[in-house]
Amino acid sequence: MSAKTKIVVLRMKRIIFLALLGVVGILLGILILALIFPKENSAVSESQDAAVSKYIPGVYTSSIMLDGTEVDVQVVVDENNINSVSLVQLDDTIETMYPLITPTIEDLEAQILEKQSFDEITYAENSQYTSIVLLGAIQDAISKASSE
Repeated sequence: MSAKTKIVVLRMKRIIFLALLGVVGILLGILILALIFPKENSAVSESQDAAVSKYIPGVYTSSIMLDGTEVDVQVVVDENNINSVSLVQLDDTIETMYPLITPTIEDLEAQILEKQSFDEITYAENSQYTSIVLLGAIQDAISKASSE
């Protein structure tokens, strides 16, 4: 019996060249797929970039007139968030004449700080008109802080 043995001679340069060509081809394929199908994180980073410049940091005020007395609504913001909402120049007489103003601003502040927006803000039934007036002043102050 005779066995037909074949000897294959491979040249090392050719093997290395083909291996490198294969690696470059795979990397090129991955790059093309990454460009065609971008990750969802890129959309998140774009929205974060937009959020970074949402506000110009500072303290902004808006005034409302209550019985001939000016009361300022003060909003403190940084680049991304609304940090506080409060009433400034609130005398005891105004607080006595409008007893719902302090609890209403505290309730609105809690909701705005939690949600960081004016969407889905709820009003108590007994102070809905006070809430609307205060929310208008808060939105006015925020519009001054908006960088858009």
